[in-house]
Amino acid sequence: MTAYSPITPALRAELEARLSPGALITEPARLEDYAGDASCLRHLPEMVVCAHNVADVQTLLTLANLHRFPVTPRGGGSGLAGACLADRGGVVLSTRGLDAIRAIDTINFTMEVEAGAISLRVREAAAARGLFYPPDPAGMELSTIGGNAATDAGGPACVKYGTTRDYILGLEAVLPDGSLITTGVRTRKGVVGYDLTNLLVGCEGTLAVITALTLKLLPKPAATTGVLCAFASMADAMRAVARVMAEGHLPSAIEFLDYRCLALVGELLPFVVPGERPSLLIVELDGPAAPIEAEMAEVVAVMTREGATRVLRARDEAERQQIWQVRRQVSLRIHDHAALYLSEDVVVPLSQIATLVDRLAAHEARHGVEIFAFGHAGDGNIHLNITSQHPDHQEQMDRVAEELLRLVLDLGGTISGEHGIGLAKRPFLPLELTERSIDLQRRIKRLFDPNQILNPGKIFP
Repeated sequence: MTAYSPITPALRAELEARLSPGALITEPARLEDYAGDASCLRHLPEMVVCAHNVADVQTLLTLANLHRFPVTPRGGGSGLAGACLADRGGVVLSTRGLDAIRAIDTINFTMEVEAGAISLRVREAAAARGLFYPPDPAGMELSTIGGNAATDAGGPACVKYGTTRDYILGLEAVLPDGSLITTGVRTRKGVVGYDLTNLLVGCEGTLAVITALTLKLLPKPAATTGVLCAFASMADAMRAVARVMAEGHLPSAIEFLDYRCLALVGELLPFVVPGERPSLLIVELDGPAAPIEAEMAEVVAVMTREGATRVLRARDEAERQQIWQVRRQVSLRIHDHAALYLSEDVVVPLSQIATLVDRLAAHEARHGVEIFAFGHAGDGNIHLNITSQHPDHQEQMDRVAEELLRLVLDLGGTISGEHGIGLAKRPFLPLELTERSIDLQRRIKRLFDPNQILNPGKIFP
């Protein structure tokens, strides 16, 4: 492990002299605000730097290389893998102060935005100009657009529109040595040299600090309509999803909840869902109003033929939001329900969703835990929430997590769809990647960051 310098009084004084006034946080009580994220992990930094401009980022990384102290980039702190936590000490670099929307081009359908802008604000700014930024990861009101890029965040819209990386044309970023680079293009196509943009997207802040992004926008859909469908089993629900897509429909969202989730939010529904282990689907279409109304009628007909026991069409935007409120409440209620909680975000082929969910019961019985499954039925991204009523069951939780990740790989899946690896999944990386692949990626890290000062200890075991 690399030996790092502590933040000495002399080093603190140098940082204070060279950074923007008010950029440093050193008070213990305020440092606590930067010690955790949405995971259960906590690591207290020695200092926090709240960048006021790009020059602050460059100055900090230049000094980090000179004095050999680690720097951990942090956006909104809403991640679930511990990627923004300072487990090696040193400085947490907050990019929240870099939050300007620099430009929106309504002719070329692009936006230039700084990395600290809250994701929901980015989407709303585009909508205010009649444009559409499709990615919609959970917690958009908390996460930053730079943080979304760092983990290639997804969300319900992935099934139709793809993930964050599909809307990033180019980046402005500071390398670990403090130098500023720009990557990518401002056009819809470009293949000049290696694709550094896509290398930095998803790197979890280990190769560079993203300071600004050039985003691709789309025309804003004229209308969105939704339906909620209940099924007696997960197999029935997944069969309906497959049939809807096989018949040529491409929903803008297909979300599912398993029977355990329904037990927590069932009273929010206007009907009782029959079946011993029922499942719920939320399906949305967007586009021109008249065509999507007709298409939704066809989708509902497919759902009914495939065994939907209850169907609720959203008649207006208010009812559509009521349907989504059921989905949004799931995570909150799982947190309230359990004394101990562990979230995994695996992905399996669509044909294996029901198989995975059906096999959860055996793991529950073996380890005395409850596992809640919900997520994106259209792309196979499943959020597995392992819970226990016993705060001292962390070892059992960790064993269940490893068993489930191995099962996911056996089913042809991947251990993370959008949360990233960070600290939480670092021990499991060799389950999916070969030794040769990990070694090659370590070499890329060393090429960008020979002194290992930028977000060290993340991803690689």
